Amino acid sequence: MSKLLLPLFLLAANVVMAQNKKPLTHDVYDGWKSVGERTISNDGNYILYAVNPQEGDGEMFIQNVKTGYKKTIARGYNGLITEDSKYAVLKIKPAFQDTRQAKIKKKRPDEMPKDSLAIVLLGADSVMKISRVKSYRSPEKGFGWLVYHLDKSVPDSTKKKTTPDSLKLKIDKLAKLADSLIRRSLDSVKGKIEKEELMKAANKAVKEIYKKADDLEAEIADAEGDDLPGAGAGTEGTELIARNLTTGNTRSFKLVNEYMLDEKGKNLLIETTKNAKDSNSRAMLLLHHLETNRTDTILRKFNDAKNFTFDETGDQLTFVVERDSSSKSLQKFYKLWYFKPGMDSAALLVDKNTIGMRVGFTVSEHANIRFSKDGQKIFFGTAPVQPAKDTSLVDFELARLDVWTYKDDYLQPQQLKQLTQDQRRSFLAVTRPGTKEIVQLGSEEMETVSLVDEGNADWVLAQTNKGSRINTQWEGRSKATAFIVNTSTAAKSQIKNNSYGFYSASPNGKYVYWYDPAVRNYFTYNVVTQEIKNISAKINVPLYDTENDVPDFPSAAGTVSWVGSDQYFLIKDEFDIWQVDPNAAEQPKNLTNGYGRKNKTEFSYVRLDPEKRFLEPGETILLQSLNKYNKSAGYFTAKSDVVADPVKIIEGAFGNGSVLKAKNAPQYIAQRTTPAASELYYGSALNDLTAVTNVAAQQKDYNWMQAELVRWKMFDGKMSEGILFKPENFDPKKKYPVVFYFYERNADGLYSYRTPAPSASTVNIAYFVSNGYLVFDPNIYYKTGEPGEGAYNSVVSAAKHLSKLPYVDSTKMGIQGQSWGGYQVAYLVTRTNMFRAAGAGAPVANMTSAYGGIRWGSGMNRQFQYEKTQSRIGATLWQRPDLYIKNSPLFTADKIQTPLLIMHNDADGAVPWYQGIELFTALKRLDKKVWLLQYNGEDHNLVERKNRKDLSVRLSQFFDHYLKGSKAPRWMTEGLPAVDKGRDWGFELQ
Repeated sequence: MSKLLLPLFLLAANVVMAQNKKPLTHDVYDGWKSVGERTISNDGNYILYAVNPQEGDGEMFIQNVKTGYKKTIARGYNGLITEDSKYAVLKIKPAFQDTRQAKIKKKRPDEMPKDSLAIVLLGADSVMKISRVKSYRSPEKGFGWLVYHLDKSVPDSTKKKTTPDSLKLKIDKLAKLADSLIRRSLDSVKGKIEKEELMKAANKAVKEIYKKADDLEAEIADAEGDDLPGAGAGTEGTELIARNLTTGNTRSFKLVNEYMLDEKGKNLLIETTKNAKDSNSRAMLLLHHLETNRTDTILRKFNDAKNFTFDETGDQLTFVVERDSSSKSLQKFYKLWYFKPGMDSAALLVDKNTIGMRVGFTVSEHANIRFSKDGQKIFFGTAPVQPAKDTSLVDFELARLDVWTYKDDYLQPQQLKQLTQDQRRSFLAVTRPGTKEIVQLGSEEMETVSLVDEGNADWVLAQTNKGSRINTQWEGRSKATAFIVNTSTAAKSQIKNNSYGFYSASPNGKYVYWYDPAVRNYFTYNVVTQEIKNISAKINVPLYDTENDVPDFPSAAGTVSWVGSDQYFLIKDEFDIWQVDPNAAEQPKNLTNGYGRKNKTEFSYVRLDPEKRFLEPGETILLQSLNKYNKSAGYFTAKSDVVADPVKIIEGAFGNGSVLKAKNAPQYIAQRTTPAASELYYGSALNDLTAVTNVAAQQKDYNWMQAELVRWKMFDGKMSEGILFKPENFDPKKKYPVVFYFYERNADGLYSYRTPAPSASTVNIAYFVSNGYLVFDPNIYYKTGEPGEGAYNSVVSAAKHLSKLPYVDSTKMGIQGQSWGGYQVAYLVTRTNMFRAAGAGAPVANMTSAYGGIRWGSGMNRQFQYEKTQSRIGATLWQRPDLYIKNSPLFTADKIQTPLLIMHNDADGAVPWYQGIELFTALKRLDKKVWLLQYNGEDHNLVERKNRKDLSVRLSQFFDHYLKGSKAPRWMTEGLPAVDKGRDWGFELQ
């Protein structure tokens, strides 16, 4: 065969193969696999990763790519490789079908199938498995030990269960027996002396009986759920095992409720509960020293202990304890306790009477505790003492209401959403072991407080939005005022008042820095000189999102890192990375030498070491790239303080996923995507990677998709772009129906992988393309006050452009979108009849009623959305009612001719459910073709998989009917009456 004919032959063969592939069906979703969690050993030789189906049993793989070693653990998850790179540890889920059957049988939680634990010596074939493991922990910065907590034993279903009622019955029987014994004794004896002797013996016996009765009553109390100290109501601890991975030796601890390892793996803190069968037992805190096998009891007899915290060395320990209340107490007071080597037991450090504690305050049980890195300070939370519940009030006689006032910082729905958070709110305080006093740092006036230099600094950064909180109602955010607070005296000094910036401290605590969106520049505050400097004013390119088209300040392009001991700060413009002097004395330097802007390539810093707080001068940094024109991705390197073109490692037609680097070796694992695959790769360089997964093999028998970038001129004369998805067996001689799906701008995701999955709200691109559709996702550009026309200018111009293509059937085009996309769909069908069918999920139909509505997921009012953010009106309803009406589909509903499928769920937390109802009832009144899918108890996007599967079928049936001429399903032609709900789904085609 000639060299000229061979390529033609191969091309023809590929076309034939593609033609023979089958389309995706809704049945494939559950088994469709994807790469899940992953990690790499510190020495870079081993990787651990999961491949999971969407529903069912996944697998975890442990692999050495160099040697070919590969171990597969069925149903493995939550895995790690130990710090010494010698062992892999992971949990194993029960079989999916076993759990499903147990749910069907409505088994109790303690009867449900439980997880197991797997331990693998890397490179070996054997796997050690331990059944019924609740949790496990391995030292974060040490090795040699593994600690795991066992679940309760499987209850004996054949053993008759002792209940409170049965125990009370035993007591009654014993009491009757005692009474009968006394009577019979007295009746059978006539002599006075004998009668007295028998009475003594009988009384003694009765006392023994009632003693047993008292024991039974105690058993009843436990059975009915009285507190077991240290473990909550009715909970008894279970066995904890500490295993030496090198020797295999184990140490067992009984009745364990909670445990914690210090990060170096030297000490193991154990909280035990009392034994339910031993009324004399007590809850205890034990400190087990793994190196010496010594266990110290550091606290006895308490009701609750929590927030265990070791310092960095693992020697100091602190926690909060409540030990003085009973199970029926109306108030509980927590105290801060402390332990270090040399102490016989833990000592009380802080309580409500400690010097420095505010009157009416106590130690918070809800706040995290932190040691400073140097171990000299302990940061904890204080909170107001909660008033005791008035038990004299009768609940059913009390009024239940919410009172809204104009003086509230937040509306009542938002307050109710934040109720638990507010009830648990605490304020930062600090103490130093041995001082017996605290310094209160945070307060209602300064509720957000951040540590500086890992707590080593002598100050903390505080900020408050008090006085500006109400602005969130119409701005969506509030202004902040920042302070420096001294950790020894609580003296504070104000940095900046009422700014939109969010403040942060430099790693070593020399500066506070922020981006002010109102002036679009970065600022620093010098802690020593107390001077504020604009450190980016001399940069002559925008440092913000230039494509911002909402009526608010544009967001910053972003920051990179600090360099040296707060020597320089690295920030981004749209494309490049800049070095700025925090004192604004030196000229800013473009470290990437303008390469990004010249080549339309956006650079982002890849942080390979999550514990690294700043870069060293001259350090090589990894940059991720995205070409904004052709959407190719790649990796480059640059120096942290050198101006030069970045060095390209790799760039190509793929999308970048996450990258992990081995801690102690130049080895990487990276995820890379194309429209045809999303795989995990391994190698010593990012331009020399080997694929370690092949999940794309699952689609080899299916008609897959290809994606291409399309550009066109919009009606306003500007260029736009979008992604056109075509089937693998695409034939340019055929005519295809087209579904337009859109939200705002997605074209940068050209090389993303689209997984076949049941729909949470939108058309699944993989499914529709595989079944003979073209799908087009156009970018949309907006003008303030005209969001609807922005959609028209972008989407309809794209539809007219595609209509000119010979393989597009311009008579069979549909549109679909969710949320903001759903609004745009609803608007577009009032402006054009060129679409044969439309699907709108959670659409805003009436901006005039939605403006004052509530986002029930957060409790926030929706005014900010129209005035400042996505809905892009840019004015209040009373300032420009014409814009609200003009952009609302409801007011021109009579113009709609396109059959419309609406989904709007009754627990939508983002768009008020009545918006979908308003649109539906208007179109129903006008005798238009309209359907409303309302999933009960569902949110903005569907959460439950069963509902997602249902929606996927209905979306495909709807569009198949109008764009392919398929028969309509019965739910479209006849509906589904409420009397048939739950037993008839109406999927049959008619």
